[in-house]
Amino acid sequence: MKTFVGFDVGGTTIKYGLVSAAGKILDHGSFKTLKRASSNVNKMVGVVTAYQKQQVIDGVGVDAPGIVDKDGYMITGGAIDSFYRYPLGKTLRDKLKLPVKVENDANAAAIAERWLGNAKDVDDYVCLVLGTGIGGGLVLNGDVYRGAHGMAGEIGWSITHDLDFRDDLEGVSLNYAASVVTGLVRRYNLSLQHYDPKAKPEKDAAQIIALAHEDDMIALPVYSQFLSDVVVMLMNLIGTLDPERILIGGGISQNDTFMQDLQARFDEYIARHRGLNEARKSFPYKIMPAGLRNNAGLIGAVYPLTR
Repeated sequence: MKTFVGFDVGGTTIKYGLVSAAGKILDHGSFKTLKRASSNVNKMVGVVTAYQKQQVIDGVGVDAPGIVDKDGYMITGGAIDSFYRYPLGKTLRDKLKLPVKVENDANAAAIAERWLGNAKDVDDYVCLVLGTGIGGGLVLNGDVYRGAHGMAGEIGWSITHDLDFRDDLEGVSLNYAASVVTGLVRRYNLSLQHYDPKAKPEKDAAQIIALAHEDDMIALPVYSQFLSDVVVMLMNLIGTLDPERILIGGGISQNDTFMQDLQARFDEYIARHRGLNEARKSFPYKIMPAGLRNNAGLIGAVYPLTR
């Protein structure tokens, strides 16, 4: 049976795994995302080389944030500045002499969910990856919708408010409101430092959620606003795309408390929207975690190599 190495490139961590042709993860690990693109590539090459000492590797699949062309050229790179305008696919192919496929992270997650996850029985769905930023994999009529230039699904770029903002307008986008790291965690730390400049920053979203459920005066309003921002994003997607299902990916999708809170806030807001509430009586909206949870991107990255 053929075996592949998959890489799930995130803004803070790069996960990797040895993946079978059936999509089973046989081994896995991770390392911290480095600032230089070449440093990340060298670490990835080292992982593949180590696996090659144990067995034959038939190809490498990579998912990464941003706009990726068919040859694996990174037009943008999400929160990874060094991946902007970077030939990731070609660089890995030249170094490894193996087939290499590079896919947008949210598209890879959507592909994996269609293959082995919670979208096996639907043709129209959205897979949202909530991490350092926000990625959106759109599947319409059974096919990944990429748009004219491969940019479709960059939901995190949506501007939410304050066009008078003097800095980069992405600072008032969904990436800075409804993502986990740049949204929830960043906002919590800003509020924390406002109350106590000497306080140690919190990096764990799960801890912030737990504090909110203890009625912590800093965590509770920040978490509540985060839930509202995510729900507004979901409502806008439903009104625009009419998906059968919206799947939530990223590490936070494994947090049952968050998923329950999200559903409760979603139900509350839908009930307050006449059009969406009336439509829900005919076709209920389904919001659920990605079936493959935080492994969806990694599995989807190797999928094209299995065909």
